[in-house]
Amino acid sequence: MKEIVDFLHNPQKYQEIGASMPKGALLVGPPGTGKTLLAKAVAGEAEVPFFSISGSEFVEMFVGMGAAKVRDLFKQANEKAPCIVFIDEIDTIGKKRDNGGMGGNDEREQTLNQLLTEMDGFDGSKGVVILAATNRPDSLDPALLRPGRFDRRVPVELPDLAGREAILKVHAKKVKLGDNIDFNAIARAASGASGAELANMVNEAALRAVRDGRKFVTQADLEESIEVVIAGYQKKNKVLSDKEKLIVSYHEIGHALVAALQTNSAPVTKITIIPRTSGALGYTMQVDEGERNLMSKEEIENKIATYTGGRVAEELIFHSITTGASNDIEQATKLARAMITRYGMSEEFGMVALETVSNQYLGGDTSLACSQDTAKEIDQKMIETVKTQYEKATKLLSENMAKLHELAKYLYEKETITGEEFMQILNS
Repeated sequence: MKEIVDFLHNPQKYQEIGASMPKGALLVGPPGTGKTLLAKAVAGEAEVPFFSISGSEFVEMFVGMGAAKVRDLFKQANEKAPCIVFIDEIDTIGKKRDNGGMGGNDEREQTLNQLLTEMDGFDGSKGVVILAATNRPDSLDPALLRPGRFDRRVPVELPDLAGREAILKVHAKKVKLGDNIDFNAIARAASGASGAELANMVNEAALRAVRDGRKFVTQADLEESIEVVIAGYQKKNKVLSDKEKLIVSYHEIGHALVAALQTNSAPVTKITIIPRTSGALGYTMQVDEGERNLMSKEEIENKIATYTGGRVAEELIFHSITTGASNDIEQATKLARAMITRYGMSEEFGMVALETVSNQYLGGDTSLACSQDTAKEIDQKMIETVKTQYEKATKLLSENMAKLHELAKYLYEKETITGEEFMQILNS
């Protein structure tokens, strides 16, 4: 991106050596990571005119209109060169061409063909740079991605730990902060959040400060706002009966204990049994010490065991099970399946991919790519994996029954406890 800016500032040093500038750069990444923002920043730095248009603006009811708009856009750009043309959500018009469908589909293809022709036709040395953004790069037409059109693919990924900290500081400049705010702790807890979500967290913290009648934002506001973005607001009007509250406290302590008793699992930072608007009746928050990019087989297995811990605690204490574990079950099943189908962590199948992932930036839907017999085997392996971890969690909790009772009782009275309190009781 810096190179593009540099080229627009002083093209002659590139022309002397005979290098031509990439005509287009495609920004790909999940929603909310700042693709549009980056394009605006490039235009601002380069101090050139910036034409911004969204892919959907080309899509018209009448055949030929979209193509005419593309021609018009490039004509304007050529007159104003050097400049930057930015097409947002390019997958609207840049989808792979196929022979199916009539009418509306023809119009989209004409628009795409016109875009391809224009990108080939204009003179690169004039300094018209085309930037486009999408979060569905896999659905784009291969002709758009060939060298000479969108030569560069710039991944705008979710920010890492240092990135999150820096983004939080940028957004925090707009709000009044109290003393000694630890942005690093907030960034660690908000693992996997996009730039837009981090901005939302800072705003939620400011709103909470106003609600409590304070003039500045405290660390507690920021911590609570992470939970609001992850799990929704506290539901003040949802009152659990004493019996339910007791079940939820044992359930949450079950998760936390299993996590703490296993090596290789993220430390517990907070446990709460206050219902949230997302439907959760309580939750256990675990935060890794540093940034994590890889997970070992043992860690995934431990994670599955932690997910089963809640249900195990219910069964051990109340000898009956409730619907409270539905989300845990979903997560544990997902992990167990991924271990076998995507990460090649089973002895039977070894390093064979049995699943394909589409739309990796938009939730990543998966579809099985194997025969029915294999699918049956995968299901069996998956059930075995989860059962093994369930048994491991049962063993861990049975051996530490006294701590389970003590912690659950403490949580029941306090409703929210921190990781430090939890570890103190556990180690006492």
